Amino acid sequence: MNLYHLLNARHAAGKSVRVALIGAGKFGSMFLSQVPHTPGLEVSVIVDLDPQRAREACRTVGWDAERVEATTFTADGNKATAGNIDVVVEATGNPAVGIRHARAAIAAGKHIVMVNVEADVLAGPLLAEEARKAGVVYSLAYGDQPALTSEMVDWARAIGFRVVAAGKGTKYLPAYHDVTPEGVWSHYGLTAGEAQSAGMNPQMFNSFLDGTKSAIEMAAIANACGLDVPSGGLLFPPCGVDDLPHVMRPVDKGGVLEKSGVVEVVSSLERDGRPVFRDLRWGVYVVLEAPNDYAADCFRQYGLKTDASGRYAAMYKPYHLIGLELNISILSAVLRGEPTGQPHGFRGDAVAVAKRALRAGEMLDGEGGYTVWGKLMPAAASLSAGALPIGLAHRVKLKNAVAHGAVVRWSDVEIDANDETVKTRRAMETTFGSNG
Repeated sequence: MNLYHLLNARHAAGKSVRVALIGAGKFGSMFLSQVPHTPGLEVSVIVDLDPQRAREACRTVGWDAERVEATTFTADGNKATAGNIDVVVEATGNPAVGIRHARAAIAAGKHIVMVNVEADVLAGPLLAEEARKAGVVYSLAYGDQPALTSEMVDWARAIGFRVVAAGKGTKYLPAYHDVTPEGVWSHYGLTAGEAQSAGMNPQMFNSFLDGTKSAIEMAAIANACGLDVPSGGLLFPPCGVDDLPHVMRPVDKGGVLEKSGVVEVVSSLERDGRPVFRDLRWGVYVVLEAPNDYAADCFRQYGLKTDASGRYAAMYKPYHLIGLELNISILSAVLRGEPTGQPHGFRGDAVAVAKRALRAGEMLDGEGGYTVWGKLMPAAASLSAGALPIGLAHRVKLKNAVAHGAVVRWSDVEIDANDETVKTRRAMETTFGSNG
């Protein structure tokens, strides 16, 4: 609660928190919009595949000419770790690139804030361990749902509550798993032309719809918080905020969960497509269990929504502001030496599942594409099945046919074992596969 005070003190002493941003897309632009309003925070370097586009993004979000001219815009990722940078923000969304950038930051003694959840789920436990050994912070990005959920879980445990379930809300129907970029815009109430004129990427938006992003984010939460993953994958139960304590409790207590202590995503749509009352589509939640009768009485006395027994209650945050909130991670890393969530084990994995019957010889097109979607699996089950991580399911050729709805396996695709991303993933499995 004292980040603002710490930043002011540092600024008054004539020293800024210096940031390098890699990736000036939507998340990065939202972060950049806050920089002119945060004295003591300085973005010295912005790395993007299109430096001119990044420069225009800064102007669009309100940077004046002087700030733009004082910033280095480059396509060279090496510039992010050069000089007196304190923290690198990786916001590309590309898992292979993200792993490379994270390791470069760690090697250079810079803190790393990983907006790139795709990279975190593919190899985050290993990267976080490398950062700890190097004496720098590896952090999930505040503003994104994994870090916000991790914060709520930590809050609940620190005050003595058992966490029954934690996660987020989203718009979900079972049919969404098979949606492709070609048909995605109707589910957002847009035409293809409207989306194109707004610069919206159909494959990226489809990853939010088809369940892939939910799988990735819940794996990140499970790995950061030591929570379990549902054995059959996410249930996506329809549930509004008032019903969280009723629905998000174990089956033997009247809820839908196979057990306590799991991650789960709640849907803002009933299965027939009707909207859920008081949905949590944009937010995050944690369901708590009272450890004793006195605490349960306090739930009632102070107005918490509970289940009928009074033992289960929920806390939630209705919105997340993604890049607008990123300063919390940056300042926490530099001024406190603490992450806003980081993986400590390998408990959840996001694996590739066929959207249709796939033929041998076809090329997979990864997250949000035409061929596969990402399903959440317990890490132990993923390793036992030899499941292919969704983060490695891009531009790889199938050796075998895969049935609609089946998990794609390492043995089904042509994989270059010498690829650095593959080697990093394999090292993470070897290091953390038995101690998630």
